[in-house]
Amino acid sequence: MKVVTAKTAGFCFGVQRAVDKVYELISEGVFPIYTLGPIIHNEGVVTDLEKKGVQVIEEDQLKTIREGTIVIRSHGVGKAVYDKIKAQGLDYVDVTCPFVLKIHRIVERESHAGAQIVIIGDREHPEVQGICGWCEGPFTVIRDQKDAEQFVPIKDKKICVVSQTTFNYNKFKDLVEILGKKRYDNTVLNILNILNTICNATEERQKEAKHIAGEVDTMLVVGGRHSSNTQKLFEICKKECENTYYIQTPVDLDSEMFQCSSYVGITAGASTPKKIIEEVQEHVRIKF
Repeated sequence: MKVVTAKTAGFCFGVQRAVDKVYELISEGVFPIYTLGPIIHNEGVVTDLEKKGVQVIEEDQLKTIREGTIVIRSHGVGKAVYDKIKAQGLDYVDVTCPFVLKIHRIVERESHAGAQIVIIGDREHPEVQGICGWCEGPFTVIRDQKDAEQFVPIKDKKICVVSQTTFNYNKFKDLVEILGKKRYDNTVLNILNILNTICNATEERQKEAKHIAGEVDTMLVVGGRHSSNTQKLFEICKKECENTYYIQTPVDLDSEMFQCSSYVGITAGASTPKKIIEEVQEHVRIKF
């Protein structure tokens, strides 16, 4: 069976940087160590860190921490969270992805200047929640066509549009097109400032996954169940290849996935370790 693995599959720069930093803190013996939420959306990595003494906490638990180092993960957090950490007198290590930090600075600047912020993304995702936390004025989160169609611009306010870094690029363009038709409010034109803040790595990963899925008989998308970017990869691949499966580890593989298949494609989300991708690839070649 022919197997092709996407070159862009696996840890992106921001995730690799965040994970490496936590392991570095462990090696330095800087305990206790806490991560604000799972450092990445991968159960295997999080479990390994917990075994090494790293504790996962949520924002509302900060007030109970008296000492230690708080790691702000690559998804980033809102301004109020930094204030809470400092108020507690705690040390912190900020490994927010630089692409996410860029969005924080944009919405902080634009909202301070009076703009209405529109964030295209999933309002439940920690990255989007962090972005919202830097808006100083009115903001709206738009996830789908319905949200975009129901959006009502504030009269006489400039509109600044940004995106979650891992959002589907084609879907972003479709939603922006809908928003573009809402620029006129009677005779008043709201200036629409569109900033495509989807990171290059995400866009390249999605394009490669789409290309591979369009050529293979079976497509495997590897990643944690809670990984937003992996879920979007699955959606993209499913449109190109009906025989697309979302798996977390080789244990999830089943012979029925490969019936009548001679060409299998593999891609993986930004929070999937290289080791797991290699194990899936090897398992497909040997077992099926």
